[in-house]
Amino acid sequence: MSNGHLGRRTLLTGATAVALGAATGTAIAAPTEVPSLWREFTRTPFTHPQIPYVGRAGHRAGSRRFPRPRTLADVTDYGAVPDGTTDCAPAINRALAAAGRAGGGTVTIPPGTFRIDDLIRIADPNVVLRGAGSGRTTLYATKNLTELIGVYGSRYGGDKSSWSWAGGLIWLAPRARWDSLVAAIRSKAWPFEGWTGNRRDEWTTLTTIEPARQGSWTVTVTDADHLAPGQLVLLRLADDPAHTLLQHMAGGGPGPAAYSWADKTKLTSYVPYEWPVRITRVHGRRITLERPLPLDLRPEWDPRLTTHVQELTGSGVAGLTLEAVETPQSPHLLDKGYNGVVLQCAYDCFVDDVTVRHVDNGFGLVAASACTLRRTRVAGRGSHHPYFCREGSHDNLIEDFTIEQRTVPAPAGTQLHGINVEGLSSHNVWSRGAMEMGTFDSHRGLPFADVRTDITVNNDGRHGGDASAGPLFGARFTHWNIRVTNGRAGLMKIDGLAPYSATVGLNEVREFDQTDVPDFTGDLHSRLELYGTTDAVRPRNLYDAQRELSR
Repeated sequence: MSNGHLGRRTLLTGATAVALGAATGTAIAAPTEVPSLWREFTRTPFTHPQIPYVGRAGHRAGSRRFPRPRTLADVTDYGAVPDGTTDCAPAINRALAAAGRAGGGTVTIPPGTFRIDDLIRIADPNVVLRGAGSGRTTLYATKNLTELIGVYGSRYGGDKSSWSWAGGLIWLAPRARWDSLVAAIRSKAWPFEGWTGNRRDEWTTLTTIEPARQGSWTVTVTDADHLAPGQLVLLRLADDPAHTLLQHMAGGGPGPAAYSWADKTKLTSYVPYEWPVRITRVHGRRITLERPLPLDLRPEWDPRLTTHVQELTGSGVAGLTLEAVETPQSPHLLDKGYNGVVLQCAYDCFVDDVTVRHVDNGFGLVAASACTLRRTRVAGRGSHHPYFCREGSHDNLIEDFTIEQRTVPAPAGTQLHGINVEGLSSHNVWSRGAMEMGTFDSHRGLPFADVRTDITVNNDGRHGGDASAGPLFGARFTHWNIRVTNGRAGLMKIDGLAPYSATVGLNEVREFDQTDVPDFTGDLHSRLELYGTTDAVRPRNLYDAQRELSR
């Protein structure tokens, strides 16, 4: 799909084909059924009130192929030795830096165990670190981020460690951005972590934008002189004193209008909303985007396209296991930073066939957009956030993922979340997952228009989030074909919690342990279909079906 427009015949033909297609994987436990929500969606895919359009989520709009740039070096050429005792981090980082200076390329790691006493940095575009497979190549990490970089406090105060939700022992982030973050941490000037710098002031306006509606693929700008096809720009929306932007993210209406927004200081620190997107066409003042608008553009929100910090793009890590030295899990929010793989200020980057073991936090998306994590696995002694998605991360795809049951009992005072999303993050997809522990951790911060589909979960985790971070859910949150093995409802059945959202194809569950009340009063306009079924809904996978409609 080049121009983002789907014909009615294409939609209906695709919907029929997907709905009638054969099931894969788990055996069908009930007659299959196409819900009315799916039929409605095919008629209004970009503006449906309960289901978001996520058919172009992920690396290169959901491409099944990851880049394989030419191989430039093997880490053993730079002195790495797979003996499990030699510190190979300097050699690996030298090889990656050389690939960056060459304009990109693949750095390979042969089978074996390579000890690393420092973190691994992928800081340049089109650089790929590729092992021989997650079952053959292992990086054995002996130190944590507190040791390597320093104590990282929270910009919101208290004694919390920001390594509980930031940073990785494999860290993909543009060089200048990473350098500025580390400098701020070491000087104890706790930074913002997103696309516009440590103080959110590293941007300039490219152009203002005329009003437009959610779901539009084109916008009209005031001045297109600084815009070009292929360019990554930041759509910036500021809130107004009445917080009507936050209300719009929550679906609007009496409930969000009556909600107390002004005292939610952590939530309001996430605004302005910043959405990275590539331009595909410039025709006069008409600009075509690679994805449809996630929200309305209204004059009171001062919509504009801006610059941002230089992104990391085209880079990835594949085919390896990152194993941290096994230590007891830290008390809640005091993680030392035995973290896995993190993508930060990254766009069109990827992780494929990677396992992390004995980590505090597994895979992270921090102000990362249009990235794909495929065939990833969290294993070992148990983690705080197996997956986290925060600081305005959008349009990402996490598919074929696994969270294994922990190998040791959880120490007292620790916490387990699961697949986390927060901080106004939107249009992210979790697809085809096996969660032997954890939960669907909507961590407050008004995440909206996110999808979780075709997932089996032993729902034994607990969600988090400060009260000052605001609502658990915004609008257009969808849970589609979810199999809860222990029958616990919390954060699975969301028709009573998420406004203008959908729960479709969920087996019977009941409330116990952590039980939440809605953030918004009145009718939530949330939909529930095919409740009490297992794998009966067709299409089985909402993301795959939307992607087929987009072809």
